Amino acid sequence: MTAPTGFAPAVHVAAGSPDPAAPLVVLLHGRGSDEREIIALAGHLPEGPAYVAVRAPIAEGGGYAWFANRGIGRPRAESLRATMDWFREWLDEAAPTGRPVVLVGFSGGAAFAGGLLLDDPARYAGGAILYGTLPFDAGVPTTPARLAGVPVFVAQGEEDTVIPRELLDRTWSYLLGESGAPTVARRDPVGHGIASQAVAALAGWLHERLTFVAAWGCTPTAPVDWTGLPGGVLPARAGARPVVSHDIPQEQCSDNAPLALQERVFARVAALPGVSTRQSAISVPGARGFMLPTPINGPEEAFLVPAAGEFAHVHPGHDGSMHLALPPTHAADVVAKGWGVAHPLAGVRLTPGMVMLFGPRDDTELETVVGVAATAHAWASATG
Repeated sequence: MTAPTGFAPAVHVAAGSPDPAAPLVVLLHGRGSDEREIIALAGHLPEGPAYVAVRAPIAEGGGYAWFANRGIGRPRAESLRATMDWFREWLDEAAPTGRPVVLVGFSGGAAFAGGLLLDDPARYAGGAILYGTLPFDAGVPTTPARLAGVPVFVAQGEEDTVIPRELLDRTWSYLLGESGAPTVARRDPVGHGIASQAVAALAGWLHERLTFVAAWGCTPTAPVDWTGLPGGVLPARAGARPVVSHDIPQEQCSDNAPLALQERVFARVAALPGVSTRQSAISVPGARGFMLPTPINGPEEAFLVPAAGEFAHVHPGHDGSMHLALPPTHAADVVAKGWGVAHPLAGVRLTPGMVMLFGPRDDTELETVVGVAATAHAWASATG
């Protein structure tokens, strides 16, 4: 779509690396602020990337003024569309395709960053949503697995009274659940301001994500064929998604599999060709890992711990879910069909297709869970 002609050319300030090929971190300010204030955040973030803070194109309110409801609630769809088109015209010149771009938005800038991510997820290497909301009901897709493979960092204030709590909660739930985004999330005992602990966590996340991108690139796309399932198709899971913890260790907290079914899953996966079992090399005590012989035959990204040959593990009985490595497109399908959620560190520190697969509730679901695990095994063993 052609960028709007009603906006002046983008005004921005830069910091960090002057290398035009360096990863670009775009800082987006909130209402009542400007690019000169938010560029100061770059001084607390990792060295290496280029940082640029972009002034909102509409002067009213001193922020990204496509908001209705006094600039704190839901953006008007037509205004958001126009502003995103203006931004993309600038970005595509500043960072041609192939240059990694991470968006970091605060308050109103967080909603704008979220709109950009949802509008074109493949364009970005990640995004940080700081003390703001995603632009729900504003014309951008918020469908299941929309952000699969796009790592997100979200920080909120427990005492924030500027952004409506229901929108903060909706943003939190969507990012940590059906969005498919590998999401690192934190809430600190502050109001509508960035906690120092959140800045430190953001810096660590950004360093790890850009280090991962330099080594592995961003998530590719490919057709989905489930070698371990009848017809190569993953069916939809019935019912609501279970509650999942938002921190590490990631755990399934509700709707857990009966212990008898957990043991049957373990036995079926353990019986796959070449598989041995022992305490997981990466998970909590009592988690049972599924290992293939080393040196491994499959690609490194098919493993949770390549050095140990661990391609999956099942969690202790109070949880009953499984972590496994899948091709990113298959991981997105798992999220979209309701069978799991992305691991928070997928594509940041761990393989990009690492997902939590929910435990089965009945015999039919057991067959699906085992089929997903069999597909992961085939990829890791280079047989599928």
